[in-house]
Amino acid sequence: MNILVAGGAGYIGSHCCKMLQAKGYHPVVLDNLHTGFRGSVKWGTFVQGDVGDRKVLDSLFSTYAIKAVMHFAAFAYVGESVESPAKYYENNVAQTVILLKAMVEHEVKNFIFSSSAATYGNPLTIPITESHPQQPVNPYGHSKLMVEQMLKDFDRAYGFPHVCLRYFNAAGADEEGETGEVHNPETHLIPLVFQTALGIRDSLRIYGADYPTSDGTCVRDYIHVTDLCTAHILALEWLLEGNKSRAFNLGNERGYSVKEIVAIAEKVIGLEVKTKPAPRRAGDPPVLISSSAQIKTALGWCPEHSDIEDILRTAWHWERKWRGLYNSG
Repeated sequence: MNILVAGGAGYIGSHCCKMLQAKGYHPVVLDNLHTGFRGSVKWGTFVQGDVGDRKVLDSLFSTYAIKAVMHFAAFAYVGESVESPAKYYENNVAQTVILLKAMVEHEVKNFIFSSSAATYGNPLTIPITESHPQQPVNPYGHSKLMVEQMLKDFDRAYGFPHVCLRYFNAAGADEEGETGEVHNPETHLIPLVFQTALGIRDSLRIYGADYPTSDGTCVRDYIHVTDLCTAHILALEWLLEGNKSRAFNLGNERGYSVKEIVAIAEKVIGLEVKTKPAPRRAGDPPVLISSSAQIKTALGWCPEHSDIEDILRTAWHWERKWRGLYNSG
């Protein structure tokens, strides 16, 4: 069964491709390699192109009997979205419209969307449930929410079953070290912590120490990428069984501050991580912690890597083994 994985050369997409193939599916990876890496495409068929290129999409849907689409192809830097909103609306929203329209015309249904906890904005209650008001505080969050709304409208108009998975903070790496987190530039906390420990960076910048949290730094809910991808497979099976469209949170229901992550990382790796204070970044909510009760009940999802030390250990293994793999781009 062919599954189109848009953005399959990226961090989460490549992990999902590995899991899809292990489950007997055939991933068809569509990626323009703007932020993804050709070396991460080790499972399935690779097609280089934009998710909004109609000629490429028409060719894909005509060549392969695509049964479902997993959509990971988005820009995902909060700070950049504040500085360059046009870039985010064009890539995350406008190109997705083209993809959805092509799917409708080729009668391809079953859509799994990589959404975000950023759609909730500043939380009114903790933990955040799926019924929490969606009030994004940055263009990145707005772009994800716009796609969620489009999917609802497509479903009403065309019968377009979909699952929106609202990620909290994806982290960690494949246990076997075959794929992991690589960004250029890197902005995610955990790889930055390890790059600092390895001396690749002089220090780790901590953006804001005056948030209303226990130690003044932002608190986030970290979910292992393997557990996140397991949820995608369950969502795929949910749709293939003919179930209705749903939205689910994906998190571990436990928050850690920036300073806590640094301290736990130092314990895991036995190295010091030098830190440096920096001003707050625009658009960063103080606390984001998930309630994942709905996906556990509906899909039977059960995270197997919820321990934060386990998450950090796999990320550290990846960083040491593969950090030079993509230096040439």
